[in-house]
This record gives sequence, C-alpha cells and structure tokens, in this order.
Amino acid sequence: MRTGGQLIVDALVANGVRRISCVPGESYLAVLDALHDTDIDVLVCRQEGGAAMMADCWGRLTGEPGICMVTRGPGATNASAGLHIARQDSIPMILFIGQVQREAREREAFQEIEYRRAFTEVAKWVAEIDDPKRIPEFVTRAFAVATSGRPGPVVLALPEDILTETVEAPVAIPYTPVEAHPGPKQIAQLQSLLEKAERPVVVLGGTRWNEESVAGIAAFAERWALPVACSFRRQMLFDHLHPNYAGDSGIGVNPALGKEIREADLVLMLGGRYSEMPSSGYTLLDSPYPKQTLVHVHPDASELGRVYRPELAICASASDFVASLADLAPASPPRWAERTKAMHASYLAWSTPPASGPGDVQMGPIMSWLEENVPADAIFTNGAGNYATWVHRFHRFRRFATQAAPTSGSMGYGLPAAVAAKQLFPQREVICFAGDGCFLMHGQEFATAVRYRLPIITVVVNNGIYGTIRMHQERDYPGRVSATDLTNPDFAAYAISFGGHGETVTRTEEFAAAFLRARASGKPSIIEVKLDPEAITPARTLSQIRDGR
Repeated sequence: MRTGGQLIVDALVANGVRRISCVPGESYLAVLDALHDTDIDVLVCRQEGGAAMMADCWGRLTGEPGICMVTRGPGATNASAGLHIARQDSIPMILFIGQVQREAREREAFQEIEYRRAFTEVAKWVAEIDDPKRIPEFVTRAFAVATSGRPGPVVLALPEDILTETVEAPVAIPYTPVEAHPGPKQIAQLQSLLEKAERPVVVLGGTRWNEESVAGIAAFAERWALPVACSFRRQMLFDHLHPNYAGDSGIGVNPALGKEIREADLVLMLGGRYSEMPSSGYTLLDSPYPKQTLVHVHPDASELGRVYRPELAICASASDFVASLADLAPASPPRWAERTKAMHASYLAWSTPPASGPGDVQMGPIMSWLEENVPADAIFTNGAGNYATWVHRFHRFRRFATQAAPTSGSMGYGLPAAVAAKQLFPQREVICFAGDGCFLMHGQEFATAVRYRLPIITVVVNNGIYGTIRMHQERDYPGRVSATDLTNPDFAAYAISFGGHGETVTRTEEFAAAFLRARASGKPSIIEVKLDPEAITPARTLSQIRDGR
C-alpha cells in the first residue's frame, strides 16, 4: 500500500531520475514528502520558468528527460516558458503540476486550470491522473512519449487528493526506449546519391545525439570528405576545428556558407527539422520542393515531408542512423575534397573576432582571450539577444554537451541553464552569457546558484537596451526609439548581495583579470561588461543600421 505521492516518486526512481527542479507548492506536498526518503537531488528554484529551463537543460545535455515540479495555476503558467523551449527545441522533459482536488474540478476552484486545454500546443502529451492506481502507467508512458520520435515535453497534472490516497498499485519498472532503424535499401540509396553528387553538404541538427554518434558522423565526413554545417544553436555536434567543419547555418549565416547550401546538389539533413532560423527564413532550401536533392533523416515520421519534400526520407534517430554509416565508404576518392577545405577556411575567417569597434570595451578581443583560456569541455549557455552573436559566431565549440541555448530564441534561459549544467557537471567550467535584458528575465536564479554552491561565471553584456529589438527598430523605424531603453542595477553589486562574486568591466583590458578573479573566487560570479550600445553587431553599428548603411 502506497500513497499517490510515494507512487510518483517510486516511478521516478525506477526510471533512473537523479535530480529534479521545483518551486514548492501545497498542491503536491505529498510528493515532496516522498522525495525526502530518496537520493534524488532536489533543486529549489525561485521562479517556475527558471525551474522548467533547468529541466530543459538537463534533458538537452543528457538526452534523459529533465524533471520539473510546480504548483497549480500561476506556478504552471510561469513554467510554460520552459515548456515552449523544450517543445520547439525537441528536448525530453516531464513537468508535474499540482492540481485541485478531484471533487472541485470545473468549478474554477482556487488556482484551477484545465491543463489539457491550456498546454496542448506546447507539449507532446498532456494528461491528468484521475486514479492513483494508474500512476505507474501514466509516468511510464510519460517517459516513453518524452523520449521517443521527436523528443519533447510531457505534462502530468496531479489532483491533490490522489497524492494522499493510499492504494495498492503495480510496482514501477523502467520505460522501454523506442527506436526506428534505417533499412539497408535506404543506406544503399544514400550511397548511390553520394556517388553521383558534385556539391554535397551535410547539415546536423536536432537532438537524440550522444558522444558516440558525434564521433561517428565525424568519421563518416572524413571518409567522404564532406563539408559539415551545424544548424542554429546545435554547434556542439561537430568540432569547429575539424577540417570538414563549414560553419553554422543559423541567424546571420556566413554568406559564403549560405551560398554553398543554396548551390549544393545534395543536402543530407541529419537530425533536425531545418526550421525557420537555421534555414534563414526558409530561403536556403525551397519549400516544398528543394532544388537540391534532399536526404532528410529525422526520428519522427511526421516531420519527414512536412516542410520539404525529400528525395530520400529516413525515419531514425541521429545516433541510430550514424551507427548504420560505419561501413559506408566511397568507391573512389571524393571529387569535392578541395571544396570542403575551402569551406573550412571560409569558416575560420568568418569566426575570427574583429579587433576593434565603438566604445571602450571591445568584445572581439574578449572572445579571443576566452578562446585561449577556457578549457575545451567548458559549457557555454545563453538566452536570446544580439549579445549571443559573440558566442555563436566566435566561440569554436570542440566537444559534445558543451552548449545549452534555446533554438526558440527565448530570453532568460542562460542563467537557469548554467545552474543546471554546473549541477550536472560540477568539475567542468560553466560560462553563461546574457544581455542586461536577458539576464533579468530569470536573474533571481543566481540565488539558486549561491544556495547550492555552484560556481558558474555569468558574463552580463550590458548595453542598456533591448538590443535586438532596438536594431530592428532602427532599421524599420529609424530615429523613432520606443520601448527599448532599460534602467539596470549594478550587476556586480547584485552578485555580491546574494553572496556571490561581482566584477565590472569598463575597458577591454580589464576583462582577463576580472575573469581570472571570478574563477579563483570559487563562487557564483557575475562579470558586468559595459558595452557601448553602438556595438550592436560585430559588423555594423547602431548608427549604420539607422542610416541604412
């Protein structure tokens, strides 16, 4: 005989859950009580959106569902920001929400929401458990749905009274992973298409990768001398200094890479959807009929042919597909080897930071210093904003599981993700980049980093504006500034007030020493970099955009 709360926790333990993030609520006290008797790490957060983003980051870096628990009503709606990220980014996550007791439903009881109506658009599956005896069934299904096909978030609502009811229920056992495997005929057809190609390119994206599949795709690219690009915010899928790396296909794509993708005669799109951002607004491939011969590999059959009609569609996870390529080799030396070398050289030039720019702080030299002084396994996290360009374009990712950034372009993600990444990999350096607007979306989670002694380093690029919106505003409505100026705290003092370490950088040459002091402090740190708002992009100033130059 077990309570519903104990059955929830039993199912989590059976499925190998090691950590959860939460904001506590009276609606699921019985679950919190059951967690007391387990070894599951519970990270208590300061806002449900941050808690959900931490769960997303765990799912993003491990491939296992991140687990988040929140209370009903406003707690659940706060968490919806993290749900949306996980949905658009194909990240496995399970959100447990406390719910009103069963007898009070449909009365608009205190904080009541009907979650199946509210969250269907931002989750793969939304359910409410009516019978505590069925808890093992629902939780097992949640793990299967979150991880199979195209991964994504699942929502389970837990009426308060089922969590305290004592019942006899089946003992929870782990879920069974579901895989779809490529067939021999498909691999043979891929080889035939490669043998006929003159200008092939590979684009990596999506999730369901691991270290073995990342190494496997690199070996495959070497055998075939293939140029490899990574889609938006999936750069950790290929070593940027590998001679076959051609750059990232995302916002502000290298024009040379964009041209090569448009002029390719064969595109192998592996793992991702190639949605709006990585496709430069659906301009790199024509929809629905690409000019290029398209081979699309994706773990969800419903994505194959949804936007682009492929010549060859293969329903398989990235890791399973790459394993099937182990023996695939060209019959003769590939004809495009020199083109691949040229594409890598173009990437190296594109990813070399500029040495100068407006104002007293130059982000180019700062990024160059970080490249020389940060270990290859350091994890970079960020949210959304023009500041992120400095990371995406100029940091050269070398290893798998070193990047956590939302392809959905959600602000506020970087700090919660850094907290989660450091909790997951305590021996690795974790660096969060955030704009001043982005940071204060979930800046309160710095308190979580301090509470759990997680020495993350957060670089707040402060230009006093919502930079991306100002850039678009000056382009479309030049000289008519509206709703984009910000008033900010002293971010270094903010860090110190929580018990962390704070630094302020007003000149380029101050950054290196500030970073080393932050690292040596052993505390969660904030380095505020005061950037001139004119330095809106690496290539153009705000004035140039305003003037149409």
